[in-house]
Amino acid sequence: QIRLVESGAVLVEAGGSLRLSCTASFGKLGAYSMGWYRQVPGKDREEISCISWDGGNRYYAESVKGRFTISRDKDENTVYLQMNRLNVTDTTVYICAADQGGLGDDSSPMRSVCRGRYYAQRGTIWGRGTPVTVSS
Repeated sequence: QIRLVESGAVLVEAGGSLRLSCTASFGKLGAYSMGWYRQVPGKDREEISCISWDGGNRYYAESVKGRFTISRDKDENTVYLQMNRLNVTDTTVYICAADQGGLGDDSSPMRSVCRGRYYAQRGTIWGRGTPVTVSS
């Protein structure tokens, strides 16, 4: 089973930028749809962005569209989330996820966009999360 190792906690000023990374151990991410979620206390987990297994399709939530960019590097076995123009409301824990069968449940817009290599092999693997604090 692969494990997802995320970059460490970050403190950044409002208006600034940072890049999160999520690297897989014990296996390759080539067949996996990859995504980023964020968990705000008191709210449901929010789907932020995802990228299909072949990198051909991407999804962005409206709250981050135009500011965040997801990418993946096959050779580095890593997915990145570039975050620009951060604001205080972006403060939360960002969680990396991988799924060979695609990300998102049946009601999620991610489901049709971010496909995994093997549709029938659904089983999401989660990172431990990266706390991001945006200060004002």
